[in-house]
Amino acid sequence: MSKTAIIIPARYGSSRLEGKPLIEVAGKPIIQWVYEKAQQAKFADMIIVATDDERIYNAVKKFGGNVEMTSVEHKCGSDRIREVVDRHPEISFVVNLQGDEPLIEPESIDNVIENVKDDEQADISTLIREIKNENEINNPNLVKCVTDINGYALYFSRSKIPFERNTGIATFYGHLGIYGYKRNALIKMTELKQTPLEKTESLEQLRALENGMKIKTSIVDFVPIGIDTLEDLAKFRDFVEKRLN
Repeated sequence: MSKTAIIIPARYGSSRLEGKPLIEVAGKPIIQWVYEKAQQAKFADMIIVATDDERIYNAVKKFGGNVEMTSVEHKCGSDRIREVVDRHPEISFVVNLQGDEPLIEPESIDNVIENVKDDEQADISTLIREIKNENEINNPNLVKCVTDINGYALYFSRSKIPFERNTGIATFYGHLGIYGYKRNALIKMTELKQTPLEKTESLEQLRALENGMKIKTSIVDFVPIGIDTLEDLAKFRDFVEKRLN
């Protein structure tokens, strides 16, 4: 039976915020916040946390989540997800949901699922949002995306794209790090060698584009709080405290 899975890759090590999946906010580890958002998505049949760390494994088991151990050798989340997918022949569509996006909207997860399931041309689906702040547009940590008129990605870059030879025309879009894959597309991508553009920008999705794969984008209007730094963590704590109060 064909199933759609949300797989959340989670590792303990992080250059900027070690152990972040287990950092507690309002009594729950961040990985649980993400998992509970995934549970609210309507179009997913199963949710699995993929980790190489027993501490994360035990934390997910403690709150009743599904979790599987994976190799410590994986260099990226896609490879970790691929290992889990290989164990589950029933999975036909998979969402790579980052373990540090506790405020992702369930509707946006469903949007990613719908695009990759319903669009025959799309190998992969993802989300973008309009950005107008110049600091964001020029921030290399916020990946930008340009698309064709049908919403398929043309390029992703850490640079400001498009370049404004003529100002006041372009709309700028920031990329949100969530992906939907057809099973075969995930397998293909993880078997391809790293490409020059991927290595140059350190953006895995460029491997797909360089090999002719199609990435369908959808525009959303929420601003995510991805937790990469102590500053990000403080913002999320503040958001949660205000909501609880």
